Order: sequence, then C-alpha cells, then structure tokens
Amino acid sequence: MFSMTRKTRLLAVPVLFVAAVAMPAMGEGLPKAGDALPDAMVRDEQGREVSLHDLVDGKPTVLVFYRGGWCPFCTKHLKELAGIVKPLDAAGVQLLAISMDRPEKIAATPGRDALPYRLLSDSDAAAAKAFGIAFTVDDATVKKYKGFGIDLDDASGRDHHMLPHPAVFVCDAAGTLRLVEANPDYKVRVPADTILKAALDAAGRSSD
Repeated sequence: MFSMTRKTRLLAVPVLFVAAVAMPAMGEGLPKAGDALPDAMVRDEQGREVSLHDLVDGKPTVLVFYRGGWCPFCTKHLKELAGIVKPLDAAGVQLLAISMDRPEKIAATPGRDALPYRLLSDSDAAAAKAFGIAFTVDDATVKKYKGFGIDLDDASGRDHHMLPHPAVFVCDAAGTLRLVEANPDYKVRVPADTILKAALDAAGRSSD
C-alpha cells in the first residue's frame, strides 16, 4: 500500500474569493488504498459517454478531480500536472482530469491547448458520488459565486449545485487503488511530484 505525507500549498488569489467559499467536511464513502477503482459514466469533450473502467482498461491511471475551469486553484494545478505527462507517458501511465464542467465548458478551459491529457465531464456528479467526494454547495455560497461571475448551473448544465472535493486517485493496471488523496479545503492540492512518484510506483517503475 502506498503511503505519503500530505503537503499543503496555498495559492495566491483575491482574499474575497477565498472568504466567499465554504469548506464542507468530507462525507462517507471515500475509497481507500487497496480498494477496486469505482466505476461511473462520464463524458468526453465531444459529449460522448464512456465508463471510467473502459477508460482505464488495464492501464495504470491517475484520476484528478477538480472543481472546474472557473477555479483559479484548479487551473493552476492542471497546468502543474502538464509538467509530469512525459514521464507518465514513458511509464505507460495515463492522466485523466474530471470536473463538473459540461463538455462545452471543458473545451473552453483556460490554457486547454497546453494540457496534454484528457479532460472529462462529470456534470451529473456520477463519478464524484462514486468516489465519495461529492458535496452540495449551499445557497448562500451559490449566490456569492454569482457575485464573482461564477454560475455553477451554466458551468455544469445542471441545477444540482454539486462539486467534487479536489482529489487524486492513482490505480495500477489491475484497477487497484494505490493512492487516495482528497481534501475539503479547495486550496490544498497534491503536488505533481507526489502524484508522479505514486504513479510510477503503481506502474512498477522507479522514480529515481
């Protein structure tokens, strides 16, 4: 079983944006290292449905859940992850990033052209629920978001007001989870080098 020390990284964004966002506690249902990879239907940027199990299909995989392209913490993390794609590819590991954004919004993610990996839509929250990281944004926060020009209904194409806690799951070729990291604090993201080490371990490769 892979173990790691959590690292905290605080990104610089306007203070008002930070203060406006609630941090709900993690719910039950989060899988643990050693469990089988949960399955759910998601959509690609063309709107085609596909199951996570079909996407993984015997390939070591990094699954990154992020809130959406409207979130500056998320877009910074997505950009950071682009820097580990080459060593992941060399080890035969794929990187998939999943958000509540509908396919049309995924295609418009800031810096999308510089992200050499797949972005997937979980606008129905099926994957976030399957992984135990879904939560409902309260009405007051939804209203505050709109004051910042963030419309969750428009982003997802749904009115459930659900988001995923930012999370990273790494599985090996057999679909067994080797790393599970989730945090209700949206400012805390798993560093790319930590993800890379876990992914190389899952693929049976050395990170040295």
